[in-house]
Amino acid sequence: MIHFEWPWIFLILPLPLLFRYLLTPVTLVENAALRIPFIEDFKQLGDMERRTAVKKWPLWIATFAWILLVTAAARPQWWGEPIELPISGRDLMMAVDLSGSMQYEDFRIEGKTVDRLTATKWVAGKFIEHRVGDRLGLILFGEQAYLQTPLTFDRKTVQTLLYESAIGLAGKKTAIGDAIGLAVKRLRRQETESRVLILLTDGANTAGEIEPIKAAELAAKENLKIYTIGIGADEMVVKDFFGKRRVNPSADLDEKALKTIAEKTGGRYFRARDTAELEKIYDLLDKLEPIEQATQFFRPTKALYPWTLGFALLLASVLVLATIREFR
Repeated sequence: MIHFEWPWIFLILPLPLLFRYLLTPVTLVENAALRIPFIEDFKQLGDMERRTAVKKWPLWIATFAWILLVTAAARPQWWGEPIELPISGRDLMMAVDLSGSMQYEDFRIEGKTVDRLTATKWVAGKFIEHRVGDRLGLILFGEQAYLQTPLTFDRKTVQTLLYESAIGLAGKKTAIGDAIGLAVKRLRRQETESRVLILLTDGANTAGEIEPIKAAELAAKENLKIYTIGIGADEMVVKDFFGKRRVNPSADLDEKALKTIAEKTGGRYFRARDTAELEKIYDLLDKLEPIEQATQFFRPTKALYPWTLGFALLLASVLVLATIREFR
C-alpha cells in the first residue's frame, strides 16, 4: 500500500490559485487606434484565438508539475507486507580478550595451526549467526575495554567487527574487571529481564581500574549473568636453543577468578583447551532458553518521492525550454 509520511503538506495544493486571485494582475496599456475592419482582419483574429488556445498547454504542464512536487514533499512510501520478527528478549554481550597472549598458536582449525584469537573468531562467528532474535553487543578489551558494537539485532555487523579485531588493538595487558564494568554500564539501561555476558580470556587481570570480583558483584546486583571461558592449551611443544621442550602456555590463566565471577552472577565457567572444546562450549551457550515476548513485526518500506520529484523536475525543464524558445 502507498503511505504518505507528511500528508498535511497537501494543504498547500491550492496555493497557486490563491496567488492568482488575491494578487493584482499586471495590466498592459496599449495605444488606442481607430481601425477599419476588413475581411483579412477577421481572419487574423481567428488565428490569434487558435494560438491562444494552443498556448494553454504550459499551464497544464505547470499544474501537473506542481501536484507532483507537493506529492514528493509529502514523502510517499510503499509499505510491503508485515514480516514477523523472532524476538527473544535477550540482551547478550560478548567480551573478547585482545591482549598480547592471544597470539599463542596452540589451536588448530582444519589441520592448520592458528592463534587463539583466530580460533575465537572462527567459533564465535558461527555462534553469532545462530543467535536469531537476540540483541548482540561486542566488547573488546586488553589494557582497556572498548564498546565495539552496541546492542543490535544486526548480527552481520557484530560478526564483521569481530573478524576485523586484531591482537594488541586495546593494549597488551588484560583488564577483565573493566570489561565486566563496561558490560554492566551498557546493559543496566535495558528493560529486558535477561542480560548475559560471555567473557573470553586467556589470562589474569593485569590492568584496569576495577577488580574483577568487585565488578562481578556489581553485575550480580544488576541481574547480569556472566559465562566465563578460559581459553588456551595446557601443553604445547616449543623449540629453543636446547631443542624441543614442553611448556604450559596457559600458566597465567586465572581460573579461580573466572570461576568466582561466574558463580557470583549465576553463570558457569568453561575451559577451552582446543577448538573442539571451544565449539562445544558455544553449542551449549547457544541452547540458552530465550524469554518470550510479544511478537513484533517489521514492515518493509521503500521511498517513492524520487520518482515524483524527478517527473516534476522533468516537466519544469520542459517549461523552461519552451519559454526560452518562445523568446527567441
